[in-house]
Amino acid sequence: MTCWVRFRHNGTIGFGTLSQSTIAVHVGDMFDAPTSTGQTLALAEVALLAPAAPSKIIALWNNFHALAAKLKSPEPAEPLYFLKAPSSVAAPGAVVNRPASYDGKVVYEGELGIVIGKPCSGISEQEADAHIFGYTCVNDITAAEILNRDPTFPQWARAKSFDGFGPFGPAIAAGIDPAKLSVRTILNGAERQNYPVADMIFSPQQVVARISHDMTLLPGDLICCGTSVGVGAMKEPINKVTIAIDSIGELHNEFHG
Repeated sequence: MTCWVRFRHNGTIGFGTLSQSTIAVHVGDMFDAPTSTGQTLALAEVALLAPAAPSKIIALWNNFHALAAKLKSPEPAEPLYFLKAPSSVAAPGAVVNRPASYDGKVVYEGELGIVIGKPCSGISEQEADAHIFGYTCVNDITAAEILNRDPTFPQWARAKSFDGFGPFGPAIAAGIDPAKLSVRTILNGAERQNYPVADMIFSPQQVVARISHDMTLLPGDLICCGTSVGVGAMKEPINKVTIAIDSIGELHNEFHG
């Protein structure tokens, strides 16, 4: 397993592999034969950035058996997804502020994220792993009351795409089996979500393959796998949210309401 991070150090953006509290700096293209420089940096010396700069963010809805059962929603025959603006990305540790134009309920959604490593179009499920770079933690923040405010048109993109509503990181973990992972969300010190990735209706490999028949996926693109039971509102003036996935790490952010 290798954990890749992006960072800012002395005004310069870089990337490398993270081992405990040390970053081995690399150059080139993270997704295409990057080269180690031999330089190391202490994690405390840098500011972590989101570990990729996706050209697009694709997010699934109703992709877990447990949540479909709780909502009494039929399980879909194919992945149901929407696009989330890349400008919504926030770094690990960033403070996310309530949009000035919205005063309604804002919810967290802890999710597994897939990061694409190679361009893919029209691939099979069996080919998907070769095009997946790795996995990351995502908080798919949502302005819940906007979603169905207009009865004629569900506003998925708008509800999900405010600035800062797409924190992910802290790293991209390559060489792990996502089926063995669990996603936990901790809000202000209390665990609110704890669910297995194995409960997905469509596995990461199925998701990547099927979406690749709709659009070309590019290195760095982020696919949010959907969430399960335990989604809730962030009600306090300052909300500390952690998305934790073993082998990947913990994504910490604050939402100021």
